[in-house]
Amino acid sequence: MKNINYISKFSLLAILVVIFFIVDLVVGSVNIPFKDVINSFMGNDIKHSWEYIIYDFRLPKAIIAILAGASLSIAGLLMQTLFRNPLAGPFVLGVSSGASLGVALYIMGGSLLVSLGIVAISNTGIIISAILGALAVMFLVLATGIKLKNNLTLLIVGIMFGSLTAAIVNILQYFSTPENVHRFVIWTMGSLSGVGMDEIAFIAPIILLTLIVCLTLQKPLNTLLLGENYAKSLGTNINRMRIIIIIITGLLAGTITAYTGPIAFIGIAIPHLARNLFKTSNHHILIPSSILIGAVFMLVCDIFSQLPGSSNTLPINSVSSIFGAPVVIWLIIKRN
Repeated sequence: MKNINYISKFSLLAILVVIFFIVDLVVGSVNIPFKDVINSFMGNDIKHSWEYIIYDFRLPKAIIAILAGASLSIAGLLMQTLFRNPLAGPFVLGVSSGASLGVALYIMGGSLLVSLGIVAISNTGIIISAILGALAVMFLVLATGIKLKNNLTLLIVGIMFGSLTAAIVNILQYFSTPENVHRFVIWTMGSLSGVGMDEIAFIAPIILLTLIVCLTLQKPLNTLLLGENYAKSLGTNINRMRIIIIIITGLLAGTITAYTGPIAFIGIAIPHLARNLFKTSNHHILIPSSILIGAVFMLVCDIFSQLPGSSNTLPINSVSSIFGAPVVIWLIIKRN
């Protein structure tokens, strides 16, 4: 009976992903009828301008919304399992702050090089600097995690790394020009529209392979919920699992943050929605359910950010916070 219940819920979530994916292709400043969106995928002729909007703008945005929702949700689930903390998220290890520092150094710290004409600010440069910043912090946390045997201490160190990078970013903002500060602030608001199919061709394999690795870790992740001592008695190598989880979280959160900017609350809220929907803490269920719920959640956020009928687009970070923050507040109240 329970398996039938699980299958029905997974089927519903999969259907919702398809529905909101199509809605995300329809909604926008230009009204494209649903039938024409379907016709374009079936190879039928539609307006050239509509075809350009669908394939060059809306389709990549919808795909990256699914990838971002799935990645941040799993990264949050792994952090909550590792630290056994319901409010842990994918960015507690400072990976997002590292990406922000990389972008800040590129945009604001490199202003002198820009003024001399040595470099020019570009989206590619921002992405590369964000990746390098995220990787740098991830390796620092990894090196620390090898020496530290206590997860709580590692959590504190990760938070300190985040605070340190935030402090450096604030100093850079203080001494930077208003134009560069504005450019950096725009990046921190998050956006799904700056990613094209070429970028997705690079992002998707990394994320999909990392998610597949997560699916192979379901059993050791379940043992971590029982406590480190019990997990060790069941043959789980705690130190190795900690390192694997840090690498996976860094790849998922760092890659998405580099290309879309920071996206808040997804990693914290979605794993709890999955636990409450499926009434289980079993990672055999939580991992695929978090992927699907995260994809649905991000697609809904992207649809709302479009402000249907308007040419304006809300920052995706703000929209995800509007939807995600109430979930976290509800969690705190429910658990007293």
